[in-house]
Amino acid sequence: MKYYLGIDVGSTTVKLYLTDENDKCLFSKYTRHFSDVRKTIYELLIEVKNQMGDIDLYPVMTGSGGLSLADKLGISFIQEVIACTKTVETYIPQTDVVIELGGEDAKITYFEGQLEQRMNGTCAGGTGAFIDQMATLLKTDAAGLNEYAKNYKTIYPIASRCGVFAKTDIQPLINEGVSKEDIAVSIFQAVVNQTISGLACGKPIRGNVAFLGGPLYFMDQLRERFIETLGLTEDEIIFPQNSQLFVDMGACLNAKEKVENPLNISKIIEELEGLSESPTELTNVLEPLFNDEAELKEFRERHFTHITKKRILRYRCWFYNI
Repeated sequence: MKYYLGIDVGSTTVKLYLTDENDKCLFSKYTRHFSDVRKTIYELLIEVKNQMGDIDLYPVMTGSGGLSLADKLGISFIQEVIACTKTVETYIPQTDVVIELGGEDAKITYFEGQLEQRMNGTCAGGTGAFIDQMATLLKTDAAGLNEYAKNYKTIYPIASRCGVFAKTDIQPLINEGVSKEDIAVSIFQAVVNQTISGLACGKPIRGNVAFLGGPLYFMDQLRERFIETLGLTEDEIIFPQNSQLFVDMGACLNAKEKVENPLNISKIIEELEGLSESPTELTNVLEPLFNDEAELKEFRERHFTHITKKRILRYRCWFYNI
């Protein structure tokens, strides 16, 4: 029996997906890594080993934070865009548009006609991190925000381009006594507006629309905001099983096609242990300006000998006749 493992390392979470030769899911996990990716993957692989035994794997890593780690572990890497597209074309080929939200990224992929993808830039406005940040203003978390949004009455305009601007909109609402339910749904609506206006940029989102990624999987009220704003009918909504793991699933499909040599799970765990004990390697590091204190002292002495000459500038002011 062959086992295929997809490891998706995102900006805030790590996802594991294990399948057999028949694409049957044997293990899956979605968890936050709290900026300790190696430890999180190590603990997840221990869980897989305890459940499946000392097996050989055909692994593929993907995600924004997985490239360097994949290189160190000798694991194949695939871009998350390619992995997700592979899953969509395999399991939900009727899809016309995919809306995917992650921890710090947001994507819209058009499948109708020529494949086209829109993605946010360096700003994490309108993503999972933005929702987490706004939830703290209401002294709750993302799940609590979702519960509040179920009982809203009014939606207020909130900027989602930047967390700072959003806070300046939300704080007055809190001070004026607006209910947490209304603020919560307004935050979700701000995410929808940012995604549609900032990524689609006027290109219509129509046809069969699939909702992928952790935030859209765990927060049904956020999905409802998208559905209502886009005016989707029930037949046009695609919310597949394991939608939060679609990138992982694509990595497994890629492993089945491309990876020829298996790796023992104990070997991968051992490699991760070695990485955790070694210092992180830095790349593209600039050379120091001075190698020691003596060079710095010499520079300062030489620098202070060159003093710019100064003189008083005289000028006439027609108003004061100086």
